[in-house]
Amino acid sequence: MQQQNINQNEASLHAIDYWQVLKNRYGVILLTFLLVFLTAAVITYVMPKKYESSALVEVKPIVDVDPTLSRSSGTGAVMTQQFMNTQFEIIVAPATLELAIDKKQLETRWGEDRKTVLKILRSIVRTSQRRGTDLIEISVRHRDREDAKAVAEAVYQAYEVRRNDLELGLRKNQLKAIQVELQNKSDRVAEMRKRLMDIAEKVGVIWLENERGGETFGGKMELRDLAEKQLYEAKREKEQLSFQINKLLTLDNDELVSVAADLPDVGFKENYMQYVEAKRDLQVLAAQGLGSQHPDIVARKTMISELQESLKKRAINVRDNLKYKLTQIEGRVEKMKDVLNEQQDRGTEQARQFQEFNIARKEYQTAQSIKDQMEVKYDIEKTKLIMPPTSIIVHQVPQIEDTPVSPNVPLNLALGAVVGLIFGVGIAFCLEYLDTSVKSLEDVERFLNVPVLAVIPKDVGVLHKQSGMSPDAEAYRILRTNIEFNRKNPEDNSITVVSGGAGEGKSTTLVNLAYICAQGGYTTLMIDADLRRPRLHTFFDINNSVGLTNYLTTDLLLEDVILQTPVDNLYFMPSGILPADAAGILNSRRMSELIQDVKQRFDLVLVDSPPILGVSDASVLASEVDLTMIVVQHRKLPRNMLLRVKQAVENVGGHVIGVVLNNVDVRSDNQYQYYTSYYTYYAPTSGEEIQQNTPSAPKGAAPSKAAKEDEDLY
Repeated sequence: MQQQNINQNEASLHAIDYWQVLKNRYGVILLTFLLVFLTAAVITYVMPKKYESSALVEVKPIVDVDPTLSRSSGTGAVMTQQFMNTQFEIIVAPATLELAIDKKQLETRWGEDRKTVLKILRSIVRTSQRRGTDLIEISVRHRDREDAKAVAEAVYQAYEVRRNDLELGLRKNQLKAIQVELQNKSDRVAEMRKRLMDIAEKVGVIWLENERGGETFGGKMELRDLAEKQLYEAKREKEQLSFQINKLLTLDNDELVSVAADLPDVGFKENYMQYVEAKRDLQVLAAQGLGSQHPDIVARKTMISELQESLKKRAINVRDNLKYKLTQIEGRVEKMKDVLNEQQDRGTEQARQFQEFNIARKEYQTAQSIKDQMEVKYDIEKTKLIMPPTSIIVHQVPQIEDTPVSPNVPLNLALGAVVGLIFGVGIAFCLEYLDTSVKSLEDVERFLNVPVLAVIPKDVGVLHKQSGMSPDAEAYRILRTNIEFNRKNPEDNSITVVSGGAGEGKSTTLVNLAYICAQGGYTTLMIDADLRRPRLHTFFDINNSVGLTNYLTTDLLLEDVILQTPVDNLYFMPSGILPADAAGILNSRRMSELIQDVKQRFDLVLVDSPPILGVSDASVLASEVDLTMIVVQHRKLPRNMLLRVKQAVENVGGHVIGVVLNNVDVRSDNQYQYYTSYYTYYAPTSGEEIQQNTPSAPKGAAPSKAAKEDEDLY
């Protein structure tokens, strides 16, 4: 459980770190975001406007039929994505686009050669599939609205022509393949029929083919039964024809006309119906009161006479045909009797031969069935060849759009914003990764192995110029307390304040620390030993003409160069006139004696120095005083430079008491809010600062050694 809590805390810390990077680098992120966003806006503004016109077509697969009729296959019979992608490529293929060029005369219209026009079409024609459908959208984008519509029309029409040509060509090929195969099957059926007839003749079977093919034969008894059955049917048919013919023979020609509906002749029946209709018309005309000499009456009578004569002739022909058919049936009956007699004399050999006949008959029937199917398919394909192609259906013809589709201003700006934000965040993290400056207390303590004495918030002013109780002072009270508890020897009361570079807040930190110490009852001396660019005198509006350099180069007394500030217990030694050799003056016996003297006179001596990495003055001062305090500006000095600052102090025998992390933006760096919580908890309840009852030294010159000794007694 404890390990799980640790992991959760680490994950939370990482998330806070990421958020911290974003807060610290929000300026870079905002700048990058604005640059990318404005770039996208400018590009969108200068981009040419384009109009789009689209056609929506439905593409059906072209089905190819196997000539053997065993299966059906098709070009894209299944609407797969591969099939749709193939159609996309066909639409933008050179052959299709060239047809489109010819349809709209684009070479003349655009004033370009064919190759250039083809290249332009390839770049402006887009194909896509409507989501969830088998519909293809052919869209064209062009600067001119009319051209966009014209090109879209030309492209989908050219594609339709190519698809139709492809379908018609496939139909012709199918029909040709079926025709060839049908001829082969017909030859095969004829060959098998001849073989079947030969086997039937050899076996002695009378095989008669009707509309449904040959009969089914089995063994000897089955063949005999079949012959008897055929003989029975033939006799029955003979009796029916004999009865019908005998009935017709008893009628004269006029009576034959009256039984026309019963005669087996379709033409005869049609003439008879015309005859009946003519007689009905004659009766109607007579009922209307027309006379016998009326032209319509005469015409109807003439027609009736002609139809009656025609019916008589047809009746005679029908009767003669029935006689001929009766003669054939009688001959077949006689032959079947002979066959039946012969079948009775055949034995086992005939049964074996009949089995061969039966196999040949089945093979013939199978081949005949396949041939019949192919004939049906051949007729269907011939019909389809004259039908219009249906492989493409147009659901939407191109229209002229009034508003441009490109550039898409909202989309471009949104993408610019997203890309700008991503780039900004990426650059922020990249800069954070490349930034080796001091970012946290852990950085200082890990690289220097010294404690962080205090965290000074950003924009802290000079405390002695502020009215009332300021929460900024609490950071320096913490600094004062940490100095007290981190110095090993109570006699080590001389401290120099150094920094790696200029502008890190070293002088301000010294002044505010001195002010807080003076408020706490410490007699505090500030020495401006920055003989390059002195600044301490500016905090108190004191003249800088007489000070440290004058004391070191002349016989002046300390009382002549140490001044009382407006703050009780706080004294100040200005830098004096700037010398030519600052390091040489500081590295002198008199400077050492000065440090020893003021240590005895004051509770705390704070020495301001120039940046330690730029000049040697700070190193000299670090060797003269007891302790050295390093001021580091947050997120400014690289870690390796900070290490060199510590090494520079230690190389001259100095002792680093700790580091002050200055100018920390506690509002953006969440990790420092715990160190500056006094802004909330220690805020004053009234506008007046509580006056501290501390002993104060008399205003004027610096305290003497005797006075200092007397104070120590108490």
